[in-house]
Formats: sequence, C-alpha cells, structure tokens
Amino acid sequence: MLNILSIEDLVFFVQKYCDIIIVALFCIGVTYLITKAWKRAAKEREEIPGRLGVPLIGETLSFLSAANSTKGCYDFVRLRRSWHGKWFKTRLFGKIHVYVPSTEGARTVFANDFVQFNKGYVKSMADCVGEKSLLCVSVENHKRIRRLLSDPFSLNSLSSFVEKFDKMLCGRLQKLEASGKSFKVLDFSMKMTFDSMCNMLMSVTEDLLLQQIEQDCTAVSDAMLSFPFMIPGTRYYKGIKARRRLMQRFREIIERRRRGEDSKEDFLQSMLRRDSYPSTEKLDDSEIIDNLLTLIIAGQTTTAAAMMWSVKFLDNNREVLDKFREEQLSITRKKAEGASLTLEDLNDMAYGKKVIKETLRMSNVLLWFPRVALEDTKIEGHEIKKGWHVNVDATCIHYDPDLYKDPLIFNPSRFDEMQKPYSYIPFGSGPRTCLGMNMAKVTMLVFLHRLTSGYTWTIDDSDTCLEKKAHIPRLRSGCPITLKSLRDGI
Repeated sequence: MLNILSIEDLVFFVQKYCDIIIVALFCIGVTYLITKAWKRAAKEREEIPGRLGVPLIGETLSFLSAANSTKGCYDFVRLRRSWHGKWFKTRLFGKIHVYVPSTEGARTVFANDFVQFNKGYVKSMADCVGEKSLLCVSVENHKRIRRLLSDPFSLNSLSSFVEKFDKMLCGRLQKLEASGKSFKVLDFSMKMTFDSMCNMLMSVTEDLLLQQIEQDCTAVSDAMLSFPFMIPGTRYYKGIKARRRLMQRFREIIERRRRGEDSKEDFLQSMLRRDSYPSTEKLDDSEIIDNLLTLIIAGQTTTAAAMMWSVKFLDNNREVLDKFREEQLSITRKKAEGASLTLEDLNDMAYGKKVIKETLRMSNVLLWFPRVALEDTKIEGHEIKKGWHVNVDATCIHYDPDLYKDPLIFNPSRFDEMQKPYSYIPFGSGPRTCLGMNMAKVTMLVFLHRLTSGYTWTIDDSDTCLEKKAHIPRLRSGCPITLKSLRDGI
C-alpha cells in the first residue's frame, strides 16, 4: 500500500526545503527563458528581413520606378539595404527575391549551380531571349549547348576576331577624328560591338540588314525589365514583336545556307555542318536562333557599356590615363606602321588588363547574378525556400570596403595583389561563368589601345545621371567626346 503524506508532513517538507525549492524553480525559470530567447534569436538570425508586400505585385512597382529613374534600378537595392541591412528579401514580378551580399554567399551559390540552384530570370527577360537560350535552358541541356557554343570564343577564333575588330575600329575612329564632331562613346561602342558580333556569328555586313537587326535587338533588350503583358504600345509588346521578326530573319538566313545560296566561314556555318550529327552533338534550329539572339544582345550591351565607362573613368583619373597611354605607345612603337593588333600584343598589356579589371569592378554592368533555389537550403545560416530567387549581388561585393580599400576610387594597381576568392565576379563564377568573358576583355583592350595611343579627347557632357529603363547602368549622356589626333599634340 502506498504511503500517503499527511498535510502536516507536506507542510513540514516544504518548510524544511523551502530555499532549495525556490532556487530550483528559479533555475528552471531562467533556463526556460534563456532557451526561449536563444530560439527566438536563432530564428531571427535565419529569417531574412524585408518586405514582400501583396502577392504577385510585391515591390515590383518600386523596382520599375527605380529602373525608370536616372539613378538606375540598383537604387532599389541600395535603398532596401539601408532599411533592412545587407541581407534582405523582396517580392518582384510575383517571386520572392533574396539579395546575397557576401563572398561566402557567392561561393555557396556558384559552387552549387545545377545542384541546389539554377539560372533564374524574371519572366520578361526569359521571354525575350527564348526558352532555348543558354540563359534559360534546363540543367540537362546547358552543358551540351555551352560546349557547342564555345567555338566563337576559342583561341583561334579570338585571334581572327581581334584582327577584324581592330581594322574596323581604326577606320571608324579616323573618320570621327577627321570630322571634328562630337560623338557618344556608348552609341559608337554599341554599333562597333554589334557589327563585329553579327559579322563573326553570321557574316552579316549589309548596312540595311544590320540596321534592321539592330533596331529589333534594341527593342528586345529594352523589354527585358517590363511587365510581361502583351498590351499594344508597351515595351514588352514591342520587344516580343521584334523578337518574332528576328526569329524570322534568322530562319531565312539558315534556309538560304541550307539551299547552298550562301556559304560563309562563321559560327552559323559551323553549326549547320552538324546537321547529320547525333542530337547530342548539334543544336536544332530553335536552339541556334535563340542563342544567336542571346550572344548578340549579351555581347553588345554589356561590352559597349563597359567601353563607355572605361573612357569616363580614365578621363576622371589622369594619372591612370597617362600610365596606360605610355604602355600602349610602347607597344605601338614596336609594330610596323598600320599593322593590326594581335593576341600577343594584348598579352603584353599588363597594366591595361588591370585597367579593364578595375573598370569592370566599378561599372558593374551585370549588377547581380540571378539564381533560383531548387530545394530548401541555407546560405550563411539564412533559410532559403525552394523556388525563391537568389541574387548574388556583385555590386555590393565589388564595393565592400573590407574587400577593396577605398572602393570608390579608380585604382587599377589594386590588382597587383591577389584578390580574395569570389570578391571579383564581373563574369560570375562556376559552371555558368560568362561564355564571352575573354571576348569582352580583348574587345575593350583593342578599343582602349587605339583610343589612347592615337588620340586625346575631351568629354563634352559631364552629366553623371544614368539612362532610364536600362537593365545595365549606362550614362544618360552616352559619354559624348571629341577626338583630336595625338600627333597634333606632339
């Protein structure tokens, strides 16, 4: 039989051990509160701050408003970072977006491409370049398409490209200098990179056809950040209509090649020679067409913007310009009069390469790199849900004072030292590193070589406002300059 304590015994027990009981209860209470506070703090650390707003719309209107301002769409990011801290989330075009501001976050995302993350673009951008573009295809198709697209960017192709681009550039700069007229570096660079890409990819050189293709490519590019509704008069509507015209033109060029009416030695012809190859070793017509458009737009807009910024940065930093010009003149003195540049010449431009790197760090023509999470995961302890869009913020990383001393100062010599991994990512990293990385670099080097070794210039509009509705930062003025032959000053 159980012994049951009487009330008197219970009172006696409590009185005898009162102090111990109070201390025990106190310890239990404190432990409970500490555990609860720790769990709350852990949850707060994992939960990313930000505003999601109403479903579907979220903060899309604010994002588009920033893109439509002279501060550029990155002002949207900059403002929210001041509100929420470096890590923040938002809702854009119906999707939750997280901005990743650190090298460790970049490492996690880039190192796990195809495993935990895949390329992620807003719908309007994906619609513009096409579902079979290298930017949008599934994991299974990406490696095959990337491998087959690599030929234009091989060493042999780049060597030929440098020579052709150099000759075209020299002729056009001479005409501009002779005219004595001001011209916009951005417009000039857009035209140069566009013509050279069309020549390399499809051997298109006819002025009328180039003009038609360029107008449609511009409309497609302008539609990349817009509401994806087919409403007549909107940028999206005009962009999709332009895309359809481009697809038809490209198909006509392909059909003429297959009928034997036209035969060129270029990227397109190398693709058509694979018609009889197994499916794993060729691109179908839709893949060819979507990626022709992707290569033209990506190669033109980003490289042209970087060329424009390089002129602006050099003009603002005369000591850097003088050092760069002396290196370029030393290369010119070694070559015969009128001789074209070679890849070997570009390899001798040690300081020039640092100028290009610093230009790309500061200009950030690719503001961030979008990915979508394929599964629930964590980045630096922050919970990322499946389907969320993760944007590796290259701009924030490139301007981090802990990574770059005085990040707002244009200082190519900072690249005398090795950089921390994932601290320099203008072309991304990992298996999705920009395919045209080396072409962009040689294009910029050739351009700056000819500009600085042959001419001086004055900038005719110092306006620092950015172009509206552009998905990459570009000066609204286009950086207008007037050229003067360097020989006139000697």
